[in-house]
Amino acid sequence: MTSLFEVEDRSAPLAARMRPATLEEVVGQQHLLGAGGPLSTLLADDSGREIGSVSVVLWGPPGTGKTTLALLMSAATGRHFAQLSAINAGVKDVRKVIEEARLRRELHSTGTVLFIDEVHRFNKSQQDALLPAVENGWVTLVAATTENPSFSVNAPLLSRSLVLALRPLTPEDIGACLDRACQDERGLGGSVRLTEPARAMLVRLSGGDARRGLTMLEAAATAAPDPLAVTTDDVAGAVQQASVRYDRAGDQHYDVASALIKSVRGSDSDAALHYLARMVEAGEDPRFIARRLVILASEDIGMADPTALQTATAAMHAVAQIGLPEARLVLAQAVVHLSLAPKSNAIIRAIDAAQSDIRNGHGGEVPLHLRDAHFAGAARLEHGTGYRYPHDHDNGIVAQQYLPDDLAGRHYYRPGRHGAEDRWGSLAERLRAALRGDTRPPASSGDE
Repeated sequence: MTSLFEVEDRSAPLAARMRPATLEEVVGQQHLLGAGGPLSTLLADDSGREIGSVSVVLWGPPGTGKTTLALLMSAATGRHFAQLSAINAGVKDVRKVIEEARLRRELHSTGTVLFIDEVHRFNKSQQDALLPAVENGWVTLVAATTENPSFSVNAPLLSRSLVLALRPLTPEDIGACLDRACQDERGLGGSVRLTEPARAMLVRLSGGDARRGLTMLEAAATAAPDPLAVTTDDVAGAVQQASVRYDRAGDQHYDVASALIKSVRGSDSDAALHYLARMVEAGEDPRFIARRLVILASEDIGMADPTALQTATAAMHAVAQIGLPEARLVLAQAVVHLSLAPKSNAIIRAIDAAQSDIRNGHGGEVPLHLRDAHFAGAARLEHGTGYRYPHDHDNGIVAQQYLPDDLAGRHYYRPGRHGAEDRWGSLAERLRAALRGDTRPPASSGDE
């Protein structure tokens, strides 16, 4: 079905004209298309028997060939190709395409490959509408998504599909796409030549997205005074910024946010600033970034540097007031402070241990001397409860039990030795000793 690939209109975008027409032209994805790969196995049977029994979910970053592979699957089996975009298609559109596919099969014995782009944008009812067609073989579904299908595709539909993960294209892959586009008659037909620095710049700016790389090549070639010697200045003039690998609504959103937090936790301020810059450049809500930093300040730093929480909280309030682009300065300062601060997870371990005891049924009645005394007759009863008012004693500390009986002596906060936490740990031990009525020298903060 060459009509699927041939683009007669020379004014069509370069990326559309250069779409691979055969498996041999596909760049990258050799783990799927190489000998013994799942897609090469499916496409090997020209009769279409194998591919007809399996629907496929193609999961991968933009510009890695999901639409191209769907077209090739259709062409290899001689099936009709139908396409919907989940961005603008509703249940009515889905049912219409399925009914046409059913009639095509019954009346003409022709199968249909139904390609749905951005399938993760379909809600549950829209995805459920696909199930009868898949189960009855009316269509071979090829769904594309940039999000993890385990979370974005309904389980019944996922269980009937083969999930294939596409990998980002390598710099070599992108370079090959650019070279072919410059020479191929479908593309620029030898009318454009890139200098080596310009070629390297385009490869870098594409971010592993072939479609992006070809679009930038076309813009640079159009703007260049001498298309036979396209320079880095020509590329810079045509391309305003690099392709940012980030999707605020998808996996890249969580991957980059995770990388930011893990870089700060790992005390790598340079990596942390890199991921912060990626989020800012992609238009991420700065309030989201600030909230994550506030959480990190307690979870990963805590009492090792109590001022980290103050910085993160101040940044969160400042960001809410000033917004981008100036908020990037506030976030950068917070990221650097938190990255360089000594690290401790003692706070999260402490509260986790305390909650674990509660969930496991520990924690009896509140000791009598700690119960609320704001009721009639409390003054008469309090005298007999045994409560000792700390302010009536030297240093404001008095030996008495605060935990319920079944948890008496339980220690949740176990400080580390980093930064200020070593000092806080020594203080915690002295206070515990005083509460026990123990006058012996306290153990070091690392001993429990």
